[in-house]
Amino acid sequence: MQLAPILLFVYNRPSHTRQTIEALLSNPLAKESEIFIYSDAPKSQEAQEKVQEVREYIHSIAGFKNITIIERERNFGLAENIIDGVTTIIDQYDKAIVLEDDLLVSPFFLEYMNTNLELYKDDKEVACITAFNFPLSYPTDFKDNTFFIKGADCWTWATWKRAWDKFERDGKKLLSQIQDKNLQKEFDINDSYPYTKMLQSQIEGKNNSWAIRWYASAFLENMLCLYPKESLVENIGYDGTHFKNAQKDDFFGQISKNYTAPSKIPLQENPITKHLLCLFFKTQNSLWHRIIKKLKRIFQ
Repeated sequence: MQLAPILLFVYNRPSHTRQTIEALLSNPLAKESEIFIYSDAPKSQEAQEKVQEVREYIHSIAGFKNITIIERERNFGLAENIIDGVTTIIDQYDKAIVLEDDLLVSPFFLEYMNTNLELYKDDKEVACITAFNFPLSYPTDFKDNTFFIKGADCWTWATWKRAWDKFERDGKKLLSQIQDKNLQKEFDINDSYPYTKMLQSQIEGKNNSWAIRWYASAFLENMLCLYPKESLVENIGYDGTHFKNAQKDDFFGQISKNYTAPSKIPLQENPITKHLLCLFFKTQNSLWHRIIKKLKRIFQ
């Protein structure tokens, strides 16, 4: 099996970057993997020192088969940095594993990603593989180790050129198709999460999310994303801008210490996990849950 290249996107968080790299290096397949590290240029004078600190660190890294560092000479911003980087590498290698500098992975992460990339490489119904999952409450008789949900994900993901070629940059075009087909409720996971609103905000310039466009692109193509039952990724970005008020264990869960080698499953959305994800989002967004989280922060 030819291993997929790893793409890591970094900016101005040296501590996060170091933790992400150390977690990757805990994978036995790291020494056989190529890694491409995209370092974005500082957006402001205030960011310059931390960007330089990150760049000094990534030039000291060893332990991968090959390390290529791309230092942007101007600030691309996260969305354009990822879109350009993924497109460049996937055009060359036909597949890629992608993560950002606030994600800690299990020692089984690279085996899981590469195995599933091989298992589903010829299945056009599959858009991507992710190693992340929310802390869902499964019934005791739920035995599946992986499952599919329609769309795509962004917290550690892997894909192929055949799927990434479906990526549509134009959020307005995506939203128009969703509205024309009256798919807003399904796109929002049965009204449990405001993905349509996020896409509208991207169109209005209130965010510049590449991820909502990736999800929408795969969703409209009726493509699937493969998830693990238990997350092989821990998100440590909850202290940043986007998740500064998040309660880590409630929303992101914890990285699993368990691992079962994946096997191929039927190419269809799992209704049980779709329902569980819907319940999870609704619980997280409920007024009572927000009050409890606020009280926890006050009395910690």
